[in-house]
Amino acid sequence: MQWSLILLFLMAQCCFMDCQLYQFHYINENKTWTEAQQYCREKHTDLVTVTNMKDMKRLINISAGSKNRAWIGLHYQTHGTRTWYWSLPGVEFDVSETNWMSGEPTDKHRNEISGNCGFLFKSFTWADESCHHVEFFLCYDETDRNQKYHLIEDKKTWQKAQIYCRENHTDMISGTKQIQDARSANVLNSVGNKTHIHFGLFRDAWKWSDGSSFSFRYWHKDNVILIKENKTWEDALNYCRDHHHDLVTITNMDDQRWIQEKVKEASTDHVWMGLRYTCTLDFWFWVSDEVVRYKNWALDGQMDDCDMSGAMETRGKHQWFKRNDDEMLNFICSKK
Repeated sequence: MQWSLILLFLMAQCCFMDCQLYQFHYINENKTWTEAQQYCREKHTDLVTVTNMKDMKRLINISAGSKNRAWIGLHYQTHGTRTWYWSLPGVEFDVSETNWMSGEPTDKHRNEISGNCGFLFKSFTWADESCHHVEFFLCYDETDRNQKYHLIEDKKTWQKAQIYCRENHTDMISGTKQIQDARSANVLNSVGNKTHIHFGLFRDAWKWSDGSSFSFRYWHKDNVILIKENKTWEDALNYCRDHHHDLVTITNMDDQRWIQEKVKEASTDHVWMGLRYTCTLDFWFWVSDEVVRYKNWALDGQMDDCDMSGAMETRGKHQWFKRNDDEMLNFICSKK
């Protein structure tokens, strides 16, 4: 079972972990994140801080027998300070050693939960863009004698590139020392006309509960997909179940933030979700059998009526609206 930080935030209530003197303890109780944080601080030290892949593997081993997802100490500050980090833990970002292209960073994607990420030009100048853009990327290997650099000519989002580098090499290329290394320069010069290359620079507003500034993130590979085909709600449901897992379920604000970034690329004004109204029992429900606790209805968006299902607007505030089942809309599927 592969854990990832984003999965740990998808449910409103789940089991959680904490640490004491760098010891991890699995607490098999269901609590909200705030309750879990309070428990850990009262009985141990704090919710767990994950500093590197070694910690990540320890968590995987500890939780191997559990089917539940668990809280960790990483939380998103909606109005918090957004900080630049290097992907490689232990490499500190030094603002005096940046090499931004004129006019950069533009910070156009400041509202994305995934933050904004850096890419290199062949001139070795930097710029920022959405972490959802797909580009070639640079990895490196750390050995006892030297470092090796690799251009991966397979376009991925920044988060997927990071996961690839960590699973197949050491990490994404990080820090000005590595960027200025003549060996990495030779690799970058081999890209031909490909000018945008992901490297290990990112900025976000996620913070660890204990106040530490560790840059380690291990986000889940995107587990939702936007289908830019127009279908009725029922046809969309069948499509998702035949080709992926199900129509998407949204259980909390973090789900909402991730999915609303996806729907911006839709070709319809609304997209179907797995939210359905039953006339017989007179309530809304998720087709995944989740209870509708978190809600994001527009003021005039929810009208209980037969043959209605829930859809998210693709522009504006990305609120939810009831739509007739027969409308032809794009839709969001969850993946297995």
